[in-house]
Amino acid sequence: MTPHSADTTITAQALTEFCDDYLSASAFKDYAPNGLQVDGGRPIRRIVTGVTACEALIDAAIAEDADAIMVHHGYFWKGEPMTITGMKGQRIRKLMQHGISLIGYHLPLDAHPKIGNNAKLAEMLGLTITEALYPHESHPIGNIATCPPQSAESLTQTITQALGRIPLHISGHYQYLADEAADTAAAPKLLKRIGICTGGAQDMIEQAAAMGCDAYISGEISERTTHSARELGIDYFACGHHATERAGIQALGDIIAQQFGLSVRFIDIDNPA
Repeated sequence: MTPHSADTTITAQALTEFCDDYLSASAFKDYAPNGLQVDGGRPIRRIVTGVTACEALIDAAIAEDADAIMVHHGYFWKGEPMTITGMKGQRIRKLMQHGISLIGYHLPLDAHPKIGNNAKLAEMLGLTITEALYPHESHPIGNIATCPPQSAESLTQTITQALGRIPLHISGHYQYLADEAADTAAAPKLLKRIGICTGGAQDMIEQAAAMGCDAYISGEISERTTHSARELGIDYFACGHHATERAGIQALGDIIAQQFGLSVRFIDIDNPA
């Protein structure tokens, strides 16, 4: 976090323009608007960053006397009610009453090749990104990475250490045996080609298998994901939606602090999902 300076300010519009350009936001067809979502109407000196613009993060920003909140998960998602009522109304009312701007970046913050969620997670896990999970994408939101051959147990330990939580591992080696006494011993599978897409991208497991990956890492898991992993023969690691998407917004905050000399603080609102 940079030292707070009463003389260092930026408008919400100027900050958004910088982030739009840095993240190539206009290149994405997203599920929610990227950039400035709520204009607090005052110059920005102090910024709080977080994964999701929940009420707890807003309350923390108010306590920090922040002028803006920057998140990965903001508001106004496709398919949700358009009215500003209920929980969304209460959140936005607090922002407006305290003059706090809300700036959010979804897919652009997943895909950025340097500070994106995928890039930062790969870095944390010692993986080297080599190509796109979907080769036709110019700004891929999923990637393929390589690593020295390792067991699923070893990768589980690395993930646990990096994210502070044990991932749910579904082995791609599964065989139903009616005879419980039958020998199920098999040579351990070594993982070296890893598909990766943070958050709620569990259904990309089929693409990861089609691209020849030994394993696939994402955040969430659905009931169907277990069967997909077993039938496709690809190991799956569900590492937590929130846990896999903390690093990108932190990195963006660091860039902003360095670029503009603003006070930026990441606040982690715990979420086991």
